[in-house]
Parts: sequence; C-alpha cells; structure tokens
Amino acid sequence: MLLWEEDVQAHALRRQGWSISAIAKHLGRDRKTIRSYLRGERTPGVWVRHKPDSFEPFADFCRLRLEGDPHLWATTLFDEVGELGYPGSYPSFTRALRSGRLRPHCEPCQASAGRDHQVIEHPPGLETQWDWLELPDPPAGWGWGEQAHLLVGALSCSGKWRGVLVEAEDLAHLVDGLDRVVRRLGGLTRRWRFDRMATVCSPATGRLTASFAGVAKHYGVGVDLCPARHGNRKGVVEKANHAAAQRWWRTLPDDVPIAGAQASLDRLCVRLDERRRTHHGGPRWGRWQRPSRCGRSDPSPTRPPWRSPAGSPRRPWSASAATTTRSRPAWRAPVTVRARLGASTLELRTAAGVVIACHQRATDGAGVMIRDPGHVAALERVVLAGFSDRPPCRRKLRRPPSAAAQAEAARLRGQARKASAAEHVVVDLGAYAHAAAADHHPASQPALPLESDQEPR
Repeated sequence: MLLWEEDVQAHALRRQGWSISAIAKHLGRDRKTIRSYLRGERTPGVWVRHKPDSFEPFADFCRLRLEGDPHLWATTLFDEVGELGYPGSYPSFTRALRSGRLRPHCEPCQASAGRDHQVIEHPPGLETQWDWLELPDPPAGWGWGEQAHLLVGALSCSGKWRGVLVEAEDLAHLVDGLDRVVRRLGGLTRRWRFDRMATVCSPATGRLTASFAGVAKHYGVGVDLCPARHGNRKGVVEKANHAAAQRWWRTLPDDVPIAGAQASLDRLCVRLDERRRTHHGGPRWGRWQRPSRCGRSDPSPTRPPWRSPAGSPRRPWSASAATTTRSRPAWRAPVTVRARLGASTLELRTAAGVVIACHQRATDGAGVMIRDPGHVAALERVVLAGFSDRPPCRRKLRRPPSAAAQAEAARLRGQARKASAAEHVVVDLGAYAHAAAADHHPASQPALPLESDQEPR
C-alpha cells in the first residue's frame, strides 16, 4: 500500500521523466505496485488486512489503563499485556497504540521547551516553502472583515519570494493563490513544503488529504509537511512573512484598492530581488554575486507551469442554478456553503446534503459577517472546554490498575487458562483400544500354555 505522500511523489517523479524501476527503487516498493498506482488501478491509503489483528483482544484493556494513567510508559503496559498472553513484539504493540490513538491527550503537559536548531541545506530548484500570513485590519473598502490573507511562496535556495492577496484560506483560494504565486516566481520547483494546514493535510495525523493530493499530482510536484511543533523548518518563508508585514503592510494607505495593494507588493518583491544574493555558483562558498544581465535574480532552476491550475474559487453554475462558493472544514465533517442564483439566502449543507443552517445573504463586497448567536455560543463552549488551568501531571505517582482494568485482565486470564488446558489434552488411541477390548471380551482371552516340567498350582 502507498500513502498519499508516496503516491504524489511517484506521480511527480514520473512527470519528471523517471522510470518505474527508478521510482520503485527510490521509494523502496515493488515495480508492479508503483505501476498499478500510476495507472490509477489502486487507491492510496486503502489497505485490507489479510490476517486477524493480535492486538485487538487487548485494546480495551490498554484503553482503560491509559485512561486511568495517560503517562503510563508503553514498556510497562507491554509487560502487563505480555503476562495476559499478548503474542506480538514491542514495536507492533507501540504501533497499535499510535494507530488506535489509545493514549489520551494531556493539554497541560504539551508546553514546548527550547529546541536545538540545525542549518538545512537547500539545493537550487528543489523546494518552495508556502505559508499563510494573516494581515489584521485591512482597509474598510475591501469588505474583507477583520483580516486579509496573504499566501506567500519562497524559494528555499535563494530566498526569492512572492505573495498574493486572497479573501479566505479555503482550498479554492489556496489553489488559485498557488498558481498565481508560481507564475510570479517564474516556474515550479520539484517539491513544495507546507506546515500542517487543514486544506493540505490532517492537522491531527499529518496525512495528506485526497483533495490536495490531486492538486499536487496536477502540478507534478512532491509535498513535504513540517512535523508537528517544528515550524522552524520553513524559516525562509517565515522571514518573507516578516518582511511583507513590516515593509509593506505596515505602511499601506487606507484608500488603496485591492488591485493597487497587490501591485505595490509586486513592486516591493521586484525591488528586493535586486539585492545581492549568495548561492553556490561562485568558486567559494557564500560568494556575493549580482543578478545576471538577463534579469534573473534567482539561481534556482524552475519548471514552467504547463497548464491551468487544478482548482479555482471561480465555480461554474450547475443546471439547477446552484454553485459551491466555499468549502470549509467543520469540527468533524466538511460543510459546503451553497448560494442559488437570484436567491437572497445562503445554505450550509453537510457532506450528505442536509441543510444545517440558512442565513440571509449580504451584498457582495459589503464586508458583512453574519453569525448566528446560537452557533457563537456553542463554539465558545467547545473552545473553552478544550482549555485547562490545572498544572502539568506529576510523573512519580502510583496509579494501580482500575477496577475495570482488573476485570478485563481477569477475563483475559480466564481465556488464556482455557486455551492452555485445551492444548495439554493428549489422547492415546492405542491405550483406548486396549481398554475397550478388555471391557467387552474379558473371557475370550486365550490362556498361556504351560511347560512340560511345570505343574499347575
């Protein structure tokens, strides 16, 4: 089975001219597997188990133990389930704990400490880093509410960056912004790096979403996701965000339109490209060099985008005069906002098509945000319920198994004793046949003959 990340990388390498054998060797997979995924015969992330899971009978016991003590070491829990008859290895046990998410989250203990930093090498043309920059207090004439959104893309090797203003951070605006930034940068690199954006991957698991996997395969690029709580891996684009906020947004006038603001940002980026840059082209590492006469200020070789963007916020009207204007992730299921042509209302629908809310539609460009008081109160309760004001848990505590865990362990021990008793039953068919013959024919057995020199007693 290939994950979405491996499937995207296989398509990107195939688009770049790699053979199936080279892709299979690079990913450590079989050639037939790579070929089936490139042909679209198999779906990434779908795997069928062919044998029963040895961890499943012990899942309830582990869940109860970890609910009673969220900081219980996996080695200690592995010793306990080993006494109960768990046949697997320790790596398989810990993998089952992670995949089943049996260890509950402890928010007070998730405080970040100081991290060590290491310089990451960025070869030319390898990586583009992407990030959202939330810009507070946009001009009132834009009608964008309290925040504007700037999608910034930066080349990791040279630091060249571009940004585009968009109204929201949903998938449609993300795809439109990606295409516009790529064309301003002059082409595509081989890989894209993101943090854990909800439109790119699942923030909880870090797995690439199926919707964005199609976007990456359309452009023929690989996708790298920063690990959780390791945002410093995209320091180039973070520095570009700082420059955009301090050198452009901070001095933007109040009466400038959206197009004028975008033009001023493009002029700033072009002016910053005229600075001296360092790259590996000189005879010495870190030699300062000016841009070439052809006007290219970035030494990273890029590929031109070969066709139109895969996704766009401009949606066509359907036969029923309906269109999808936004697609935003809700707490547990995607919610689609639909507006019928000529209608004055907006409907919020679930993935199954059920209408969960209906709001009066405001005039386009008015900058009005309509929020239901009941929804606001419910969201506030959910957010406040996730916070905790208690101190971090103490590690050196004695927390024996709970009553429910002991009952589950007794049940598992009873099953183990029954299985061991059944395994030690030995049946000797020869002894059984001899005993049966002696019971049914006691007088038919012939007497032993006597010798000639013996007398009967």
